[in-house]
Amino acid sequence: MGSLEVRLATTKKELKQAQRLRYRVFYDEMSAIPNAASMIARRDVDDYDAICDHLLVLDHDAPRRPFRAATPQVVGTYRLLRQEVADRNFGFYTSGEFEITKLTDSNPHLRFLELGRSCVLKPYRNKRTVELLWYGIWNYIRNHRVDVMFGCASLEGTDPDRLAMPLSFLHHHALSPEPWRVRALPERFVTMDRMPAASLDTKAALHSLPPLVKGYLRLGATFGEGAVIDRQFGTTDVLVMLPVPTINPRYIEHFGATANRQSA
Repeated sequence: MGSLEVRLATTKKELKQAQRLRYRVFYDEMSAIPNAASMIARRDVDDYDAICDHLLVLDHDAPRRPFRAATPQVVGTYRLLRQEVADRNFGFYTSGEFEITKLTDSNPHLRFLELGRSCVLKPYRNKRTVELLWYGIWNYIRNHRVDVMFGCASLEGTDPDRLAMPLSFLHHHALSPEPWRVRALPERFVTMDRMPAASLDTKAALHSLPPLVKGYLRLGATFGEGAVIDRQFGTTDVLVMLPVPTINPRYIEHFGATANRQSA
């Protein structure tokens, strides 16, 4: 799309570029606290990077650095972990916050995909970049026959009382139905039902949600029961649940038509 391209990372260099982008967004721009290794490398790195696929948006017209060959710049990324890969290694990242294993174990006939570490460079936070990421995800889930997507989404801040409005909105208006409802781990559970439904200003609550969460809602996502405080990243995490058959048909038609043309 213009100078932008979406595809999977294919080299260690591209993975490092994605990690540098994550560092810029999570640590420099937001309030995450890096460990020593990440601080020295100025890259957001963990053990899961080695087993995940990394979806990239690259800008082929990004300004080149002095005395460097022109190379596309990574301006957006998503980390993708398929269930069969998680099962062969050390499970899902999300299982450190939510009881996702109970859901996957009770649905052995379904293929699950974890989405995580999503970020976009500030000048590129627009509809075009986000759509490219979703074009890439749609191709990916078609190629791997994924049935269910899930992952953590973050609200900035670690005081749930300050986040009472968005948390309560998600609890009252977007709670996952019982077959898909996943709870936060008991030792990390933070109640989301902080305001009565009748006292919520739904318009203001929607406005208070991060753009990524609003995007998930438009797709048809629902949310788990209970939130989790992530002190390292300075966020309050909620669980996004998105079975592929429940995706809003409007978006299936939009992304699916493009996906078919790309793969033809």
